[in-house]
Amino acid sequence: MDIEELRTFVEVADAGGVTSAARRLGVAKSIVSRRLVRLEADLGVQLLARTTRGAALTEAGITFRDYAARVCAEIDAARETILPAGDLCGRLRVAVPLSFGPTHFAPVLADMARRHPQLHIDTSYSDRFVDLIAEGFDCAIRVGFLQDSNLIAKRVGPIYGKLVASPDYIKANGSPEKPADLAAHQALMQGTETWQFMDGGRIVTVHPRGRFKADNAMALAAAALAGLGIAWIPDGITHQYVASGALVPVMTRYPPPPAAIHVIRPPGQHPARKVRVLTEMLIECFEQAPQPAGFGR
Repeated sequence: MDIEELRTFVEVADAGGVTSAARRLGVAKSIVSRRLVRLEADLGVQLLARTTRGAALTEAGITFRDYAARVCAEIDAARETILPAGDLCGRLRVAVPLSFGPTHFAPVLADMARRHPQLHIDTSYSDRFVDLIAEGFDCAIRVGFLQDSNLIAKRVGPIYGKLVASPDYIKANGSPEKPADLAAHQALMQGTETWQFMDGGRIVTVHPRGRFKADNAMALAAAALAGLGIAWIPDGITHQYVASGALVPVMTRYPPPPAAIHVIRPPGQHPARKVRVLTEMLIECFEQAPQPAGFGR
């Protein structure tokens, strides 16, 4: 049984179709289809029911998928074991936030690819919270406060931010002086998140409300510049606007506590070595990051 056929089947099973799997694997759809046909012929059983909408797992396919995924993982681990010390191989699929990905995380991933010529890195840039297991990602880099989940998180560095608004908004609506005042203001948010502020040694939690939401920090900054409300935005997005006076920090007596950058991976006893290496490189990078970017010390 060919390992690429097994890997292809797992990708099709997780992606829900040949087209999506081919895109993930970086090969033509015809190659994916041929691999599936050969695998089913070897097994003597149908694994996927093809439809106009994609491919659905048969009962046999559901059972076989987990076995195939474990075999692929074991082969990758075996390859890493016999490679020269420190080398990585196989494929690393990473979900990265669009807001900071191209500027802060892409250089680290590029350096990782340079150091490990046999490693294939496939990065998806989006501010939505991808389903790591369903979409076949090895890990994700997430910025901010984490939602509760069964995923494993490793903190790689802090991220600093502040509440900001435009001078026009403050002129029209006033500036909040304490967390309770935010109830009278329009909040620009990513979703239904809570905001936290430090009152001396105490953390104050606020549930902001507003009519403008976006899953991208740059979009929230644009809304703040337009005078739509008050936003919590990382310093890496706002420091130039604050320096020019286009945005003004508000409620500075109650600063938000530092959020964090995390590497998130699916649950499991041990992370893959390629995920561990990426995590270590990010920790090293953000320990040296300059303060104005919003990261590091």
